[in-house]
This record gives sequence, C-alpha cells and structure tokens, in this order.
Amino acid sequence: MPLFRGTGTALSTPFNADGSIDFGSFGTLIDTQLANGVEALIPCGSTGESATMTHDEKLEVIRFTIERARVHDGQRPVVVAGTGSNVTAATIELTREARELGADGVLLVSPYYNKPSQRGIIEHFSAIATAVPDLPIVLYNVPARTASNMTAQTTIELARRHENIVAIKEASADMDQCSSIIRDAPGHFVLYSGEDSLTLPLLALGAQGVIAVVSNEVPEMFGSMVRLALAGDFSAARALHMKLFALMKLNFIETNPVPVKEALHMMGLFQSATFRAPLVPLEEGNRAQLRAGLAELGLV
Repeated sequence: MPLFRGTGTALSTPFNADGSIDFGSFGTLIDTQLANGVEALIPCGSTGESATMTHDEKLEVIRFTIERARVHDGQRPVVVAGTGSNVTAATIELTREARELGADGVLLVSPYYNKPSQRGIIEHFSAIATAVPDLPIVLYNVPARTASNMTAQTTIELARRHENIVAIKEASADMDQCSSIIRDAPGHFVLYSGEDSLTLPLLALGAQGVIAVVSNEVPEMFGSMVRLALAGDFSAARALHMKLFALMKLNFIETNPVPVKEALHMMGLFQSATFRAPLVPLEEGNRAQLRAGLAELGLV
C-alpha cells in the first residue's frame, strides 16, 4: 500500500510579527485540514518556508504536527516530515530525529545549489535510505528550486535499490518523465503530483495522489477532486479542477509560499502574513487579484 493515497497538504508555516513561529495559527490550520479529511500532512516543505528555519525549529514544527494530528473519526492522517537538505549528513541527522518523533515518513528534496550529477543524487539518497531502513522515504524532484532535474532513470534506480524509498513528489511538470516513472518503477513505488494544476492528468496516468499547496486553502474541495479521480469519476473531478484552477495559478502569481500565506491570512486562519527575509509580501496589484479569486470561491 502507498504511504498515503489522496491529498497531502504541504503546510504553510505562520510566523508572528517578531519572526517566531505562530503555533496558535498553525494549530488552526492543522485542525482545518483534519476537519476536511486530507489524507496526509507535510510540515517543513517549500511551502512551509523550511529554508529559513533552524534545525530546532523544524523539530518543533514536526513534533507539533504529529501531536496535533491526533486520531479523528478513528483515523490519523499520515505525517510526512520535510527533512531534506543539500547536506547529506545533516539530512540523515534530521531524518533520524523525525523518525524518533513519530513521523510516518519523510520528504527529501533533491540536493539544491550543489547541483550534483545523477550519480551524486543516487549516492545522496542511498546514504539516507541506508541510515533509516525502517522509515518510508518520499523523494522530491523540483528542478525550478534545485537547479537540477532528477531523471526518471535515477528515480527508478533508487526505487529498485531501496524498498524504503516508496514514492516521489514530482514537480518537474514533465509529463513524459512522470509517465516513465509510473510505467517502470517497482510495485512498491508510487508517484505523487507536485504541481497542483497537473494533478488531475497525473492521476489519470496512475499517480496515487498529490502533495499540494492549494489544499491549505480548500482542503475539502481539492481533496474531493483527488478522491473522485482516484475512484475513476473523472467527469466530477474535472468540474472541481476547473472550479479551482484559477486559485491554483494565483498561488504562484509570486513565489510560493507568499500568495498562499497571504490567502490564509485573508481567510482568517493566520493572524498575520509575516515572511522571513528574503521573502516579502505580495505587491498590491497581485494582492487584489488574489482576494478577488478567493471571493469568487466564497473563501473571503
């Protein structure tokens, strides 16, 4: 069985005016996700501004998410902690600590800035998989942020080498690459969409879910779209995709997670839309467009 099947939300991390983590608002966001039936919670990813968080802050956020995600209606959503970095040893350390906290799995971004070769990427992930053989690992390919693409061949090689490498979040927007992975990967390995607006076509190809941004704002609607598609009802899923398509694109009108955090503040889920430098608030014109998009969906 996949680590999860359905919608995983890449949780936005709210900050207080002084830059500290606003755990009150973060708890509200998690409770909203739980009440609307998402299948997985992903703290400390790109949408969570993990690049600006210290090691200890990441552990605090992961611990808080696991503790908040208590059993609801007899079921607890899967918690997949973002523990990846461009330093192999540091990634192993944080991944081990997340396992001790009770994370169900980890999301590991392909090394950024270093720009390793495909062989280097394989060695990086193999070292981590070997260090935590009992913990499910989700690879994360996001070339727009890492400056290198993890090829389908590399992904498949890693999945064949390590049974605890169980999935990939694919944000390359390369449908051919995704098709190759879905076709050729071993049976224990699945693909999750890493692009909200490409989720529906990827589900049609055989993806098992998504790690999403837009589900921060609309967990029920987006989660329903994914579940409908997984059940084979593509007509109903398509209608929801089209309804949410404008918001999916507005979430990237400026660098993620700036728009989604502004949206969560507009919706009253976050007390403020505070960012850690070098991220800055939305330009006024883009803020007006975002508010109009939220109003069209009845979210503000």
